[in-house]
Amino acid sequence: MTTTAAVAGAATFVDAAAVAQAAVALVPSSVPLVAVPCGVADVPTGTDAVVATFVGAPSADLLFVVGDALADVAAAGAAAGTRLEAGDALRPALEAAAAELGAGVLEAVRTEPVAQVLVAGSEVFALQHEGETVAWFAVRVRAGQGAAPTTTAHVPTQRGSMRMLYDVDMTLTAQIGRATLPVRQVLDMVPGTVLELDRAAGSPADVMVNGRLVARGEVVVVDEAYGVRITEIVTDEDRH
Repeated sequence: MTTTAAVAGAATFVDAAAVAQAAVALVPSSVPLVAVPCGVADVPTGTDAVVATFVGAPSADLLFVVGDALADVAAAGAAAGTRLEAGDALRPALEAAAAELGAGVLEAVRTEPVAQVLVAGSEVFALQHEGETVAWFAVRVRAGQGAAPTTTAHVPTQRGSMRMLYDVDMTLTAQIGRATLPVRQVLDMVPGTVLELDRAAGSPADVMVNGRLVARGEVVVVDEAYGVRITEIVTDEDRH
Protein backbone atom coordinates (compact mmCIF):
# COMPACT_ATOMS: atom_id res chain seq x y z
CA MET A 1 0.00 0.00 0.00
CA THR A 2 1.46 3.35 -1.07
CA THR A 3 0.46 6.82 0.02
CA THR A 4 1.13 9.87 -2.18
CA ALA A 5 1.54 13.30 -0.61
CA ALA A 6 2.68 16.72 -1.81
CA VAL A 7 5.71 17.74 0.23
CA ALA A 8 7.50 21.04 -0.46
CA GLY A 9 5.85 21.14 -3.84
CA ALA A 10 6.97 17.68 -4.98
CA ALA A 11 5.26 14.29 -4.98
CA THR A 12 6.46 11.98 -2.22
CA PHE A 13 5.59 8.30 -2.10
CA VAL A 14 5.29 6.47 1.21
CA ASP A 15 5.12 2.69 1.45
CA ALA A 16 2.64 2.59 4.33
CA ALA A 17 2.72 -1.20 4.45
CA ALA A 18 6.50 -1.19 5.01
CA VAL A 19 6.12 1.46 7.72
CA ALA A 20 3.45 -0.62 9.46
CA GLN A 21 5.53 -3.79 9.19
CA ALA A 22 8.53 -2.07 10.79
CA ALA A 23 6.33 -0.80 13.62
CA VAL A 24 4.50 -4.05 14.38
CA ALA A 25 7.78 -5.96 14.67
CA LEU A 26 8.63 -3.97 17.83
CA VAL A 27 5.23 -3.82 19.53
CA PRO A 28 5.82 -5.37 23.00
CA SER A 29 3.03 -7.91 22.68
CA SER A 30 3.10 -11.36 24.26
CA VAL A 31 1.83 -12.83 20.97
CA PRO A 32 3.10 -12.31 17.39
CA LEU A 33 1.18 -9.70 15.42
CA VAL A 34 0.70 -9.04 11.72
CA ALA A 35 -0.41 -5.79 10.08
CA VAL A 36 -3.50 -6.13 7.89
CA PRO A 37 -4.85 -3.11 5.90
CA CYS A 38 -8.25 -1.89 7.06
CA GLY A 39 -10.36 1.29 7.01
CA VAL A 40 -10.56 4.31 9.29
CA ALA A 41 -14.10 3.28 10.24
CA ASP A 42 -12.79 -0.01 11.68
CA VAL A 43 -10.97 1.78 14.52
CA PRO A 44 -12.95 2.51 17.72
CA THR A 45 -13.14 6.28 18.28
CA GLY A 46 -14.07 6.36 21.94
CA THR A 47 -10.51 5.93 23.13
CA ASP A 48 -7.07 7.55 22.93
CA ALA A 49 -4.25 7.04 20.45
CA VAL A 50 -0.51 7.07 21.12
CA VAL A 51 0.87 9.55 18.57
CA ALA A 52 4.31 10.73 17.46
CA THR A 53 4.94 13.20 14.64
CA PHE A 54 7.82 12.61 12.24
CA VAL A 55 9.29 15.81 10.78
CA GLY A 56 11.15 15.25 7.53
CA ALA A 57 10.49 14.79 3.84
CA PRO A 58 7.80 13.53 4.06
CA SER A 59 6.39 14.49 7.45
CA ALA A 60 3.80 12.20 8.96
CA ASP A 61 1.84 11.38 12.09
CA LEU A 62 2.36 7.82 13.32
CA LEU A 63 -0.20 6.47 15.76
CA PHE A 64 -1.20 3.38 17.68
CA VAL A 65 -4.57 2.47 19.15
CA VAL A 66 -3.34 -0.29 21.39
CA GLY A 67 -6.56 -1.92 22.58
CA ASP A 68 -5.54 -4.98 24.62
CA ALA A 69 -2.14 -5.45 22.94
CA LEU A 70 -0.18 -4.23 26.00
CA ALA A 71 -2.35 -5.91 28.64
CA ASP A 72 0.35 -8.43 29.64
CA VAL A 73 3.02 -5.73 29.88
CA ALA A 74 0.77 -3.52 32.00
CA ALA A 75 -0.12 -6.45 34.26
CA ALA A 76 3.54 -7.28 34.81
CA GLY A 77 4.24 -3.68 35.76
CA ALA A 78 1.25 -3.52 38.11
CA ALA A 79 2.36 -6.71 39.86
CA ALA A 80 5.73 -5.08 40.54
CA GLY A 81 4.17 -1.79 41.61
CA THR A 82 5.39 0.00 38.48
CA ARG A 83 3.24 1.86 35.96
CA LEU A 84 4.42 1.49 32.37
CA GLU A 85 3.07 4.19 30.09
CA ALA A 86 1.90 3.07 26.65
CA GLY A 87 3.95 5.82 24.99
CA ASP A 88 7.17 4.54 26.57
CA ALA A 89 6.39 0.95 25.63
CA LEU A 90 5.64 1.88 22.01
CA ARG A 91 8.50 4.35 21.44
CA PRO A 92 10.82 1.72 19.85
CA ALA A 93 8.03 0.69 17.46
CA LEU A 94 7.41 4.32 16.49
CA GLU A 95 11.14 4.87 15.93
CA ALA A 96 11.28 1.82 13.66
CA ALA A 97 8.33 3.16 11.67
CA ALA A 98 9.96 6.59 11.40
CA ALA A 99 13.18 5.03 10.08
CA GLU A 100 11.21 3.75 7.07
CA LEU A 101 10.25 7.34 6.19
CA GLY A 102 13.85 8.51 5.74
CA ALA A 103 15.84 11.37 7.23
CA GLY A 104 14.10 13.48 9.84
CA VAL A 105 13.22 13.82 13.51
CA LEU A 106 10.65 11.90 15.54
CA GLU A 107 9.05 14.20 18.10
CA ALA A 108 7.98 13.26 21.63
CA VAL A 109 5.19 10.72 22.02
CA ARG A 110 1.82 12.12 23.09
CA THR A 111 -1.73 10.90 23.68
CA GLU A 112 -4.71 12.30 21.76
CA PRO A 113 -8.33 11.24 21.18
CA VAL A 114 -8.62 8.91 18.20
CA ALA A 115 -11.44 11.00 16.69
CA GLN A 116 -9.11 14.02 16.44
CA VAL A 117 -6.06 12.38 14.88
CA LEU A 118 -7.46 9.55 12.76
CA VAL A 119 -8.95 11.35 9.76
CA ALA A 120 -9.71 10.59 6.13
CA GLY A 121 -6.52 9.97 4.19
CA SER A 122 -4.88 7.95 6.96
CA GLU A 123 -3.55 4.52 6.02
CA VAL A 124 -4.80 2.16 8.74
CA PHE A 125 -3.70 -1.36 9.65
CA ALA A 126 -5.31 -3.79 12.04
CA LEU A 127 -2.71 -5.56 14.20
CA GLN A 128 -3.93 -9.12 14.39
CA HIS A 129 -3.04 -12.40 16.05
CA GLU A 130 -4.55 -15.48 14.42
CA GLY A 131 -7.19 -13.32 12.73
CA GLU A 132 -8.20 -11.43 15.88
CA THR A 133 -7.54 -7.68 15.98
CA VAL A 134 -5.88 -6.51 19.20
CA ALA A 135 -4.64 -3.04 18.14
CA TRP A 136 -4.40 -0.64 15.20
CA PHE A 137 -1.58 1.35 13.58
CA ALA A 138 -2.00 4.29 11.21
CA VAL A 139 0.16 6.56 9.06
CA ARG A 140 -1.11 10.02 8.18
CA VAL A 141 1.20 11.81 5.74
CA ARG A 142 1.12 15.58 6.08
CA ALA A 143 0.71 17.35 2.75
CA GLY A 144 2.90 20.39 2.07
CA GLN A 145 1.45 23.83 1.46
CA GLY A 146 1.94 26.09 -1.53
CA ALA A 147 1.82 25.58 -5.27
CA ALA A 148 4.14 23.21 -7.04
CA PRO A 149 7.12 24.82 -8.79
CA THR A 150 6.81 25.36 -12.54
CA THR A 151 10.48 24.81 -13.36
CA THR A 152 13.13 22.51 -11.99
CA ALA A 153 15.23 25.53 -11.04
CA HIS A 154 12.81 26.29 -8.22
CA VAL A 155 12.64 22.79 -6.74
CA PRO A 156 13.90 23.15 -3.14
CA THR A 157 16.75 20.96 -1.94
CA GLN A 158 16.37 18.83 1.19
CA ARG A 159 18.62 21.24 3.11
CA GLY A 160 16.57 24.22 1.95
CA SER A 161 13.26 22.61 2.91
CA MET A 162 14.64 21.85 6.39
CA ARG A 163 15.99 25.38 6.99
CA MET A 164 12.83 26.34 8.88
CA LEU A 165 13.85 23.81 11.55
CA TYR A 166 17.34 25.23 12.19
CA ASP A 167 16.34 26.92 15.47
CA VAL A 168 14.38 23.95 16.82
CA ASP A 169 15.99 22.36 19.89
CA MET A 170 16.69 18.64 19.68
CA THR A 171 17.78 16.21 22.38
CA LEU A 172 21.24 14.71 21.81
CA THR A 173 22.30 11.61 23.74
CA ALA A 174 25.36 9.35 23.72
CA GLN A 175 24.74 5.61 23.95
CA ILE A 176 27.52 3.18 24.80
CA GLY A 177 25.46 0.04 24.24
CA ARG A 178 22.11 -1.71 24.50
CA ALA A 179 20.63 -4.73 26.20
CA THR A 180 17.39 -6.54 25.43
CA LEU A 181 15.70 -7.83 28.58
CA PRO A 182 12.32 -9.36 29.38
CA VAL A 183 9.96 -7.12 31.34
CA ARG A 184 10.36 -9.40 34.36
CA GLN A 185 14.11 -8.77 34.54
CA VAL A 186 13.69 -5.02 34.10
CA LEU A 187 11.23 -4.88 36.99
CA ASP A 188 13.63 -6.91 39.16
CA MET A 189 16.48 -4.38 38.84
CA VAL A 190 17.89 -2.98 42.09
CA PRO A 191 20.88 -0.74 42.93
CA GLY A 192 23.99 -2.79 42.20
CA THR A 193 22.51 -4.74 39.27
CA VAL A 194 25.04 -5.12 36.44
CA LEU A 195 23.70 -5.18 32.87
CA GLU A 196 25.81 -6.62 30.05
CA LEU A 197 25.66 -4.43 26.94
CA ASP A 198 25.94 -5.47 23.32
CA ARG A 199 29.38 -4.04 22.60
CA ALA A 200 32.95 -4.45 23.84
CA ALA A 201 34.79 -1.99 26.07
CA GLY A 202 36.49 0.72 24.00
CA SER A 203 33.93 0.59 21.18
CA PRO A 204 32.66 3.97 19.93
CA ALA A 205 29.54 5.48 21.47
CA ASP A 206 26.45 6.12 19.35
CA VAL A 207 25.39 9.77 19.15
CA MET A 208 21.60 9.99 18.89
CA VAL A 209 19.45 13.03 18.03
CA ASN A 210 15.89 12.56 19.28
CA GLY A 211 16.48 8.82 19.22
CA ARG A 212 17.98 8.66 15.69
CA LEU A 213 21.60 7.61 15.09
CA VAL A 214 23.57 10.46 13.46
CA ALA A 215 27.22 9.89 14.45
CA ARG A 216 29.69 7.79 16.44
CA GLY A 217 32.52 8.93 18.67
CA GLU A 218 34.79 8.27 21.62
CA VAL A 219 33.92 9.24 25.17
CA VAL A 220 36.20 11.96 26.62
CA VAL A 221 36.30 14.14 29.74
CA VAL A 222 35.99 17.91 29.29
CA ASP A 223 36.38 20.09 32.41
CA GLU A 224 35.25 17.25 34.70
CA ALA A 225 32.23 16.51 32.51
CA TYR A 226 31.76 13.73 30.00
CA GLY A 227 31.84 14.55 26.30
CA VAL A 228 31.98 12.75 22.96
CA ARG A 229 34.61 13.39 20.29
CA ILE A 230 32.94 12.69 16.94
CA THR A 231 34.86 10.17 14.84
CA GLU A 232 32.23 9.21 12.23
CA ILE A 233 29.11 10.77 10.69
CA VAL A 234 26.46 8.14 9.97
CA THR A 235 24.71 8.34 6.58
CA ASP A 236 21.39 6.79 5.58
CA GLU A 237 23.30 4.00 3.79
CA ASP A 238 25.24 3.18 6.97
CA ARG A 239 21.99 2.81 8.96
CA HIS A 240 20.83 0.05 6.61
